Formats: sequence, C-alpha cells, structure tokens
Amino acid sequence: MSKNNDELFKNVISHAKEYGFVFQSSEIYDGLSAVYDYGQNGAELKNNIKTYWWKAMVQLHENIVGIDSAIFMHPRIWKASGHVDGFNDPMIDNKDSKKRYRADQLLEDRINKYERDRKTDKAVKLQLEMDKALKAEDLGRLRDLIIEHEIACPVSGTRNWTDVRQFNLMFSTQFGAMSEDSEEVYLRPETAQGIFVNFLNVQKTGRMKIPFGIAQIGKAFRNEVIARQFIMRMREFEQMEMQFFVRPGTEMEWYNYWKEARLKWHLALGTSAEKYRYHDHAKLAHYANAAVDIEFEFPFGFKEVEGIHSRTDFDLSQHQQFSGKKMQYFDPEINQNYIPYVIETSIGLDRMFLLTLMNAYEEQDLSEGDTQDSRVVLKLHPCLAPVKAAILPLTKKDGLPEKAREIMDRLKLDHPIVYEEKDSIGKRYRRQDAIGTPFCITVDHQSLEDNTITIRHRDSMKQERVAINQLDRIIGDLVSWKNLLK
Repeated sequence: MSKNNDELFKNVISHAKEYGFVFQSSEIYDGLSAVYDYGQNGAELKNNIKTYWWKAMVQLHENIVGIDSAIFMHPRIWKASGHVDGFNDPMIDNKDSKKRYRADQLLEDRINKYERDRKTDKAVKLQLEMDKALKAEDLGRLRDLIIEHEIACPVSGTRNWTDVRQFNLMFSTQFGAMSEDSEEVYLRPETAQGIFVNFLNVQKTGRMKIPFGIAQIGKAFRNEVIARQFIMRMREFEQMEMQFFVRPGTEMEWYNYWKEARLKWHLALGTSAEKYRYHDHAKLAHYANAAVDIEFEFPFGFKEVEGIHSRTDFDLSQHQQFSGKKMQYFDPEINQNYIPYVIETSIGLDRMFLLTLMNAYEEQDLSEGDTQDSRVVLKLHPCLAPVKAAILPLTKKDGLPEKAREIMDRLKLDHPIVYEEKDSIGKRYRRQDAIGTPFCITVDHQSLEDNTITIRHRDSMKQERVAINQLDRIIGDLVSWKNLLK
C-alpha cells in the first residue's frame, strides 16, 4: 500500500468511528480482535445495502424467493459439505515475532506490490506459481515462494519462517443443557448450507419450477487467525447468498448470466468500471466446475467482494447421501428425476459496506481566493444514505424550530430524517456532508411567509427554493429505489 493509499485508508477508518458508522467491539474493554460493531449510521447504511440486494435478487425475480435459516445446524451437515475435513487456510508463523499469517495472503500482498511498482512480469509469474501450488496443495512450495521473494514479517522484519500448515476455520461449541449430554456443534461458516438442506421444503411449499433460486442474508463465523484491513476480514460477518437451481447441462449458461448480472448490480451504484475486475479461480473448490471472483480495487489492492460459483450437484448429492433423504426434483418438461445443479452468488455484506464507504469518501478543498475552506463528504447513492434529509431551522427562535418540526413530522414516516438546530448553518451542512446526507432542508423566515424552504444538494452544494407541499414528491423521487433498480 502506497503512503497516499495508506493514509486514505486510515482516514476512512477514523471517519467511520467519528461519525457513527463502525466501532471496535467491546472497546471499553480494549476491544476484541477482528470483531466490530456498527453504529447508528453504519446500521442504516448496512440495512440499505441489504435492501438493495434483496430487492434486486428476490423482489425483481419471480423465480427467486428468500429464507432465513438457523445459525445452529446438525453437525453432520458440515461433514457432508466437506467443511469438517477441508475448510482450511494455509498458515505460516514468524519465529521471531510469534505472529501467524496466511501464506497465500503474504504472497498476494507481494503480487500487489509488484503491480504498484509496475513489475508486471514478476507479478504475473508469482501469481501463476502461487496458483499452481495452491491447486496442488503443495504447502512446501508456498513456503519456498515466500523465501524466494524475500517476504519479511511486517512486525519483526525477519524472514525466519516456520513450515506452512493447514488450519481449520470453524468455531465449535457445546449444544445441550448438561455437559455430559451435550453435543459438539459448529457456528455456521457460511449461509449456503441452510439453503441446500431446505431445498425441498421451499420447492414443494412454493411450487417452484426449475430454474429457481433461494436467497438468504445472515451471519457466518470463521476463526480467522489474521485480523487485518479493518472490516475486510472478520470472525463474525454477514453474507448475502443466492443459490440458483438449474437443470444439469445448462449450468454454464446460467453461470455466465449471473456473472454478468452481478457485476451490473455493483456498477449501478455509479462506481467506475475500472475499479472492478473478474478473477477466475485457478484452484477450484472441491464442489465447483467453474468459479470467478468480482474484485474491487481497495487502497490495499484488488480484493474479492463477491464470488460466482458453479457448484454442480455436489451439495444436494452429499446431503442425500449423508441424510438418507432423496434430494431429487421431478422435471415435468423432460419427464425426468434428477438432482439439480447449482449456481451460487455470494457477496460479503461487510466487504460491500467497506467498498461503499471507500468509494464515497472524498476530502475536498473548497478554498477560493483568500477564503480557506474544505470538507469531507460521503458521496453515497441517495438510496444507500443512512439519512435522506436533514431539517435545519436557520435560528432557534421566531417560530422557525416549530415550522421545521412540522416539516419533519410530515416526512419521517417515509424517510429517515434528522433535525438539527445547534451551531451555524455552515457547520451543520458539513456534519451532514460527512455522514452522506444527500439533502439539507433549511427553514428560514421566508418559510413562515410563503411556505417555501431551501433544499441544498450535498454533491453540488447548490440550493433551490421549493414549496413545502412539494417536498414529499421531490424527496421521494430523489431517493426512490427506481433510480437503482431499472
């Protein structure tokens, strides 16, 4: 990460705390590593991202429905899915600092450094060698690459590394009231399995015909050894996943469809297409016959925010085998029973939150002549903004607060609205800019005379005078989901 990017990332993290987006969990007890809480503005932004995904995935598709499955699941589910035996990351320790790292992430960081330094040949060569080692599960070769490329521990600065070994990421706990009768269960490391085990329940009760999808938003838990990059990698996180069930033989057609559709969803927010890229998997997971990541260019390099996978019939076949229950679908169009193939779209909500925050954050110099001025603004899409409008009486007297409250009561049933009367109007504008509020409504003495107010637009800072009775329509049109979901 360059100095400028490093400074930008630190500024965003600081801004997230200062303005109520993200707090360190258990901060008054010195925090809990890789666990974070979402503040008042963060919770609103997070919910708006969920709503955007849910509307695009479920509401706009007649053949996709949503569920909410339990976090606790029968332990045999994770045996069937392969998580008990194969849900591992390659770890390496530095003998001097006693710090543990993911071997593949150390190599990815070096690849990103080569790319920033325009050493493209080295970056491509190392990427190919790392992919080959991961595909072959050659842990010794991963260590050799770390040594060959002179990768040092960020803490000790030395290259005194242990061997690379696999580390299982699942959290386990005891299930039952009495210790002698308790059973070991796992906190789910992904939300997908709750969809698979409910495949027949949803298909039969919803009278679903293939192709159809099941979507879910929910918490997942992974015992990440490496706490890094803020909310990029956490031990408790949230996923937005959709499993799309298709007829065998059509999976690549649907894989390509969802690959394009999901990137369009990201770009609809107004993000530059240059900030995104596809990254095809060199090493496929045990369940997949095709996989691609949608990556976003963060200050620390391109990182995955969403994965699209063709999972074949692995999951349903495994659950059929381990449960003894048939997971077949009768297809009336071809008069056949078969186990459907699955196309998965899986997006990390917390990573999408960070992406949204990073992309919206701007430090602007507004100086003009001898006048020194600046502002920090979050240029969030109005649909995602935690607060849609701020009601600001110009002064705290002369009936202006009462008029402002009247307007707030009119709007607050339909939109998240805040009321502010403390400090100068300029300072109040700056506070709202910093949390991404797209519109500020100023109530002044003229408002009492002709029932008009001033709307100030966040991005342009331009102001316009409008009638109060037009506010419902104006604000409604500006923050309508129709602006995103076309």
